[in-house]
Amino acid sequence: MSDKLRMSGLISGMDTDSVIEALVSTKRQKVTTAKNDQKKLEWKQDIWKGINTNIKGLFQSHVSKMRFTSAYSKKTTSVSNSSVASVITGDGAVDATQKLRVEKLAKSAYLTGKDLNGDSNEKTFTASSTLADLGFEGGSDTISLNIGGVDQEPLAVDGSTTISDVLTYLKGAGLNASFDEDSQRFFVSAKSTGASHDFTLSDGGNGALAALGLKLATASEKEAEDFDQSDYATKIDGSNAVIYLNDAKFTGDTNTFKINNLTITALDETGDKEITLTTTTDTSGIYGMIKDMISQYNKSINEIDKYYNADSIRKYSMLTDEEKEAMKDKEVEEYENKIKSGLLRSDGNLSSLRTLFTGVMSSGIEIDGKTYYLSDFGIGTGNYFTTADNEKHALHINGDKDDSTVSDKADKLSEMIASDPELVTQFFSKLSQELYSKLDDASKSVQGYRSYGSFYDDKKMKSDYDGYKTTIKNLEDKANDYEDRLYKQFSSMETALANLQKKSSALAGLLGTSS
Repeated sequence: MSDKLRMSGLISGMDTDSVIEALVSTKRQKVTTAKNDQKKLEWKQDIWKGINTNIKGLFQSHVSKMRFTSAYSKKTTSVSNSSVASVITGDGAVDATQKLRVEKLAKSAYLTGKDLNGDSNEKTFTASSTLADLGFEGGSDTISLNIGGVDQEPLAVDGSTTISDVLTYLKGAGLNASFDEDSQRFFVSAKSTGASHDFTLSDGGNGALAALGLKLATASEKEAEDFDQSDYATKIDGSNAVIYLNDAKFTGDTNTFKINNLTITALDETGDKEITLTTTTDTSGIYGMIKDMISQYNKSINEIDKYYNADSIRKYSMLTDEEKEAMKDKEVEEYENKIKSGLLRSDGNLSSLRTLFTGVMSSGIEIDGKTYYLSDFGIGTGNYFTTADNEKHALHINGDKDDSTVSDKADKLSEMIASDPELVTQFFSKLSQELYSKLDDASKSVQGYRSYGSFYDDKKMKSDYDGYKTTIKNLEDKANDYEDRLYKQFSSMETALANLQKKSSALAGLLGTSS
């Protein structure tokens, strides 16, 4: 309705607004119907997006990798003494029992400075304390650092050089360094283990390291009768790890070794003793992979069945604004959810997807001249008469402790993985290849209808949704134009009646019949 000034039925006595509203209502209803249809289409798009996400999850995260036999090469390694070593088993590791001996663990170089206060506790030094404060009387000196056999740029020092300056130098060269004011000591260490990260400190001979409590005792000093270890810094040299696997020697600057698809991390030294590493097929890992795929499959097929088998919603019409205002928000939500639940009832695209899924999962796979089915591995649908309508195509793994409907049955899948892993690998990889191929075809791009990777007509739906915008605007314009035209017509009628009334009054006056 436009904002133009409109005349009511003052002359005719008619309720003009009500009459026009009734005449325009049919066209307004077309606008409402178009808006409702657009809203339903929006809901359909949202439902399909959810279905599409579930199917893509099955397609990309499970079926895609399970079609390759390498996905079933899952191994696990048990360690006879887990305090000595831990093992991560990679794809391609061979079933074997191996001997491991850890002769030496890799260590980080670690330098602990001497207590700068000694037993006197006369002073407390901080990061801002200078070499002069520490008793350095050498005038000037240099501190040199070698890391892994590589000389670093030396640090020139004098009496004004602070502990903080020395820490900055050491950290800048790539070491961990700190000064603990409580113990009055420097702590310096390499950031990595191994001999290649070992470091040494030296000065120019004027006593800078001694003042800082970082000077190490020489061999002759250690042999002296009056040698006191507390008067000098101590250091643990960085060293490599040494292990023997099946009597073959391996060395490294860390405690982790990658050998023949095993990642072995040494945790403790064994001396002359050995422990055993036993690598076998990871039955639980293969089982878990298959179970996860079946779970995602059930999530997809159950959702398809839920919407395809939904109750009719013919008796539910879209709520008007007036009806919504008279209801609570939760009531509106519940009512609209009933409509949403039935929007894809008997949908042809859903039917095609369901046929695709059930067709592949019920098909036989030929291996070495014999045909196998999921049922041969203890996997099948539930009892037709006791299973809910929307779960009749869901698959169950006999013996699955998380599935109460079959948890009491024999675990045939685990048994077959343990007894014949090659058969399990061949069957599920071929089954996955077939399902992958079908889903790939179903998600191919269709000009004007669907984009690649979509299992529904997403492009067509978007195009239709955008088309409603134009349709709604055109219908609104027509309704407004029709309303304006009616008001003009009624206004003309009122004007005509008013002129007629004036003429009648004038004539009555001339004839002397005026009241």
